[in-house]
Amino acid sequence: MPFVPKNDIPSLSGKVILVTGGNAGLGKAAVAEFSRHKPAEIWLTARSLDKAQAAADEIKQHIPHAPIQLLKLDLTSFDSIKDAAKTFASSAKRLDILMLNAGVMATPPGQTSEGYELQFGTNHMGHALLTKLLLPVLQRTAQGGAEVRVVSVSSHGHYYAPDEGLRFDTLKTPGDTLTAFQRYGQSKLANILWARQLAALYPSFIVASIHPGVVKTNLLSGATDAPMLFRAVFGAAHVLGLKSSVETGVKNQLWAAVSKDVKSGEYYEPVGVGGLVSKNGKDDELRKKLWDWTENELREQVLQTQ
Repeated sequence: MPFVPKNDIPSLSGKVILVTGGNAGLGKAAVAEFSRHKPAEIWLTARSLDKAQAAADEIKQHIPHAPIQLLKLDLTSFDSIKDAAKTFASSAKRLDILMLNAGVMATPPGQTSEGYELQFGTNHMGHALLTKLLLPVLQRTAQGGAEVRVVSVSSHGHYYAPDEGLRFDTLKTPGDTLTAFQRYGQSKLANILWARQLAALYPSFIVASIHPGVVKTNLLSGATDAPMLFRAVFGAAHVLGLKSSVETGVKNQLWAAVSKDVKSGEYYEPVGVGGLVSKNGKDDELRKKLWDWTENELREQVLQTQ
């Protein structure tokens, strides 16, 4: 059956939702669609509060009752992530849906504030730290009898990861020994592996990773290190109408956030199609290795917040 958000998202009354990268593209579309179903609060995060406010104002032109809260969050900076988590936890009493939506693609070699390869640091490490800091409120919500969901927006691009899946020796470098899409692929593979392990360790949550499809967003505008051939093909897909609208592309992550058919730990392509993850995405040894590596990296950051 097709998924129609207007009809298939149930009432969200009383629920609190947080969407990273909620000021544009799929994140903004998710915030708008959730707003139609009257949750208690939707926290829209963005690197710029001005951009967050502009997105909220636009959404409220169509949905005046949208209960949007703004939160500054830069996933390339652990200090920003810790500040955002502290602000959220001091205000919100619960968290029912955590949508890890923000991301970058095919950026030039570079590093985050803490020295992680830019795509891996943004797409994986930033979200992993945010989730870790929000675990107490997620667990409290689940213990109260509510259904808690964590949705990680990954990509079919995880197939572009290096043959061994993750090159751990590149994760704290600019990544210039890999191509732009190998760097992107391993960051998106990390999203899938991390979500699987989160699901295994926290059975009271429903966790899923998803691919939104090829969507008309501004993601390619930052993909300045993408090969010209890819950019040409991507542009041709736009001209030929082969790319989905944002309203269509957001359906898979909305489905993962509410559908009773979601199996925790799974990866889904549009809409709700499982069984398409790569061989590396099924590798239990690799997911545990990534989880342990990530936990070791984040341990000091969490201690600093206590």
